[in-house]
Parts: sequence; C-alpha cells; structure tokens
Amino acid sequence: MLSEVLLIPEKADTERMAVAAAWKDQGGVVKSVGKFWQKPVLNTNQTYIYGNDTFALVLAQVLGKKLISPQDEVIANIPISWLKRQLSIVSSNNISQLTFPCFVKPVQPKLFTARVYTSLVALQGVIKGLENIPLICSEVVAIEKEVRVFVLNQVIADLAYYEGSGDLKPPHTFIEDFLQHNTLNLPITFVVDLGYNAILGWFILEFNASWGAGLNGCDPVKVLPCIRAATVD
Repeated sequence: MLSEVLLIPEKADTERMAVAAAWKDQGGVVKSVGKFWQKPVLNTNQTYIYGNDTFALVLAQVLGKKLISPQDEVIANIPISWLKRQLSIVSSNNISQLTFPCFVKPVQPKLFTARVYTSLVALQGVIKGLENIPLICSEVVAIEKEVRVFVLNQVIADLAYYEGSGDLKPPHTFIEDFLQHNTLNLPITFVVDLGYNAILGWFILEFNASWGAGLNGCDPVKVLPCIRAATVD
C-alpha cells in the first residue's frame, strides 16, 4: 500500500479513524479533506475514497474517479426466498396501491427519511412535490438481530453483529449460500446488511457501497481490500 492515499472527511468519526489507522499500519497515507469540492494537492494518482455520500461522490467527480456501488434497484430483483418479505419499486405517483403499514425508502438517498409509514396520508405528506421518483417499498417484518457483511469478489471479507448478538456461523452460511447461487449483477465489492427474526430466520435487508458503509463492528483490516476496490480510475 506504499504511496496509496486514502481520502477521508475532516469531520471526526470513530469508525473512519479506525479505517485510517489500519490503512496507515499497512504503509498507506491518509489525508483528511475539508473542501472536498476542490481538487486536493496529491503526489500520486493512487488515491482511494472513504466517506459519506456527498463527500465521496463529489470528490470522486473532482478527481475523475469512479466509485463502485451496487445498483439501487438490485434489492427489488432478489427472490423472496432471500428477502422473506414482499418488496418492490413503486413510483411516487402510484403510492395509492401500497398496503400500509409499509417501509418506504427513496431509491435516491436523502430525499426523505426511510422508515415505516403507517398510512397513505403520512407518506403523501413526506413526498409532496416529489413527482415520479422511484421508491423502495417493503412489507414490514420484525427484526431481532442485524449483521453487516463486507464482500469482495463474491467472498465474505468480514461480518459482524451491529444489533443483537449471537453465533456468526448462521448468518455467514446464509450469505455465503446467497453469494454462491445468486444470478444478480452485483459489483466486485459491496456491503449487505442481514436481518433476523425467530419466525423467518435470516434475510437480506439492503445493499450499500463499500466506499461509504460504516464498519458496524467489522474488522477495519479485513475490510480495507473492499474499500480499496471501491475506487477505480
């Protein structure tokens, strides 16, 4: 990793600092960037990005880099055997067809708060003025435990409980089976969150990008290859 530079936001963050420390321990350089809309002064083109959506996406554009992310719509293409619930992508113009309560999340991040909406009126109040935007709409299921998994080349880099606790072997077996048998167009690296309840067992909650996902208990050393692979020229 010598001469490889990891760019992170200036704002302090415990998990990001753990990633930065691991990067330095492996011989890399870490640079905190404040004005991420301006091109930072760098002595190498071997630069990688790790941070929140706005920071990472803007900085990548400034540097002419590409960030590797799972497609926003991929979750809707997963068979119900892995999801354990009904889930679809619905236009904001067609929300009257939804059954409530319903978990609703905008495909484009940060447009509004992703949560369980108890009625059509409640959702209409939030999306007012947002015409024809895609929404991820899911049946509501109980979640007793949650696990974060970093993946590289369809292989688990690390996983950890971030809600609840227990043996890691069952979620490891579940996601390993998924990685071996799915036919989805998944990128070289990504993060997948799993949920669990006693009735349904393990199921996929959502996908995230390795360049922006928090550790949530995962080993920073083990996930460095995922973070590195998430930035390409």
